[in-house]
Amino acid sequence: MLKKLDPYWLWAVLALPAVSFVYQALTSTNPRILHILEHPTGEFAARFLIVAMIATPICLLLKTWRGPRWLRKNRRYFGVAAFFYAAFHTVLYLIDRADIARILEQATHFDMLTGWIAFAIFIPLAVTSADYFVRKMGTGWKALQRWTYAAAVLTFLHWAALHGWHEPLPAIVQFSPLILLSIWRIWHIYSRRRARAQAHA
Repeated sequence: MLKKLDPYWLWAVLALPAVSFVYQALTSTNPRILHILEHPTGEFAARFLIVAMIATPICLLLKTWRGPRWLRKNRRYFGVAAFFYAAFHTVLYLIDRADIARILEQATHFDMLTGWIAFAIFIPLAVTSADYFVRKMGTGWKALQRWTYAAAVLTFLHWAALHGWHEPLPAIVQFSPLILLSIWRIWHIYSRRRARAQAHA
């Protein structure tokens, strides 16, 4: 019974920050509230993306723990949540600016360009996240999902550039688990391949 309820309570938990943001947007008297909410919605998009991406390396690292296996099983939920928070972040930005000419002009700046490209990559990843597309696309689905790494790099660059390259610490701190686990995963794969090659030598 609990397994059947997993997606519902998980979606409820993932939606809690969004509920808070919507409430603040509707009730705040601060005229800059939409601008203020741009940052936390973007942060949650990055955080859920990171959680989705660290699921596999954590599962490899902590093989005997049930938690990492649950995380890997449900990582698509976190990935889709990352897309919706990124969409929320984008909508707030567009409403706050409310100036097409200004938006287009800013879109060519590195800090904004990286964000727009990352969001563009998010769209097909989110659209094809359903089981139907997993079955329909076969091996092509995994090939498409590898673009998540490009989205993560661009999201990191977007975040760091917005803070200014002289102050990249917030982005580094948030992305450090993904960076470290990705390095460990690459080392793990390389070590296994080398061990197999030596065994067959």
